Amino acid sequence: MSQLAELKGTYVLDPSHTTIGFVTRHAMVTKVRGSFEEYSGTATIDGANPSASTLDVDIKAASISTRNEDRDTHVRSGDFLDTETYPEITFRGTDFQVKGDVVDVTGDLTIRGVTKQITIPFEFQGAAKDPFGNNRIGFEGETTISRADFGLTWNAALETGGFLVADKVVLEFEVSAIEQAA
Repeated sequence: MSQLAELKGTYVLDPSHTTIGFVTRHAMVTKVRGSFEEYSGTATIDGANPSASTLDVDIKAASISTRNEDRDTHVRSGDFLDTETYPEITFRGTDFQVKGDVVDVTGDLTIRGVTKQITIPFEFQGAAKDPFGNNRIGFEGETTISRADFGLTWNAALETGGFLVADKVVLEFEVSAIEQAA
């Protein structure tokens, strides 16, 4: 039995040790990476009965950071996330399939008011008791989405052909979560 199958309990994301990020092509020649700085998430895990598990993540869309304030302002605007109208990005896990140390989490991702089902394979990185007595677990995962599927269609044509922003966006997750007392 793997350590993953033995997990049971409610865990909350630890924002100081978790990254919710993304990467996409810019001008067809380079990648731009970014992350969200404000979010919360709770998972109820039942490793022995994965179908009884839940996952809920809420992200403040305006907390996006690409390390360039002008770009961040543009991405917050109506051209992209429209954070004034749609302040949150959410993910609700609806199905959990365990394959060794990987959990395929299928759920509903909502961006800009559009909900699509996606699957994120999360690789279990382990469990440990930290120096402060917290039971901590870690997962890493990534999946690729089409931003057009979520109504994020703004773009600019390049003189050399192609577009400024790629449609394909890779979502990246490095998760540390702390077990809550029963």
